Amino acid sequence: MIKELINNSKKIVIKIGSNTLANQDGTICKTFLQDLSKQISHLKDQGKQVVIVSSGARIAGVATLAKWMRKEDIHYKQALCAIGQVELMDAYRRVFEEEHIHIGQMLLTRDDFSDPHRTLNIRNTLFTLVDEGVIPIINENDTVSVEEIKIGDNDTLAALTTNLWNADLLILFSDIDGIYNKNPKTYKDAEFIEEVNNIDVLLKTIEIGTVNDFGTGGIATKIEAAKKVNNYGIPMILANGKKENILLKLLDGSEKGTVFLANN
Repeated sequence: MIKELINNSKKIVIKIGSNTLANQDGTICKTFLQDLSKQISHLKDQGKQVVIVSSGARIAGVATLAKWMRKEDIHYKQALCAIGQVELMDAYRRVFEEEHIHIGQMLLTRDDFSDPHRTLNIRNTLFTLVDEGVIPIINENDTVSVEEIKIGDNDTLAALTTNLWNADLLILFSDIDGIYNKNPKTYKDAEFIEEVNNIDVLLKTIEIGTVNDFGTGGIATKIEAAKKVNNYGIPMILANGKKENILLKLLDGSEKGTVFLANN
């Protein structure tokens, strides 16, 4: 199913979570980014178009300026994101440069998706970048986002972007293989769920845990993202981005993930 979905999709949104992007000490994992750039280059060679939604600005900021690590004041958090966004984009730029691919940065807020003029501008920019072979890398504009205009998590941002771009597929990379009926890190008898056809039924049969160390979301936000894109007729795959060459292994059917199928 996953192999077929990816092979049949031309426009793919890939969301990279903070836990996927970060080393255990919270720094950006350069090896992961290098592998990712090579895999996305392979997808582009197959004629596919890719948009990346990436977390990681704050952890990159903490790694750069560790003395602010425990500052919980919103202004320090936003300042860390301002510092970290530069580091994050530079890390992406360096690895994609090796593949002779240009990247473009887009920082968005909730208001950008609710205002028709802004939404049109986002679409136009996305289509222009992709048509010219540039990889758009999208993140929430955390340096200006407060509660009133905050999207909240990049699972939601990825879903909104997928729908806006009218993509064929959304792939969420996290630090888990997919959906289980309960937390596999706690319960050895947790059962893996390969395919979800009805999210409402799924929610009645699984346990949803808490947020992990570096991320702002959890399983709940990933399921909500699936619901958003499924409502637009777009499928979603949730897979473990920590696994080596995960994109290529999903593409050849040798790695598993959970597929959320749209009910058209």
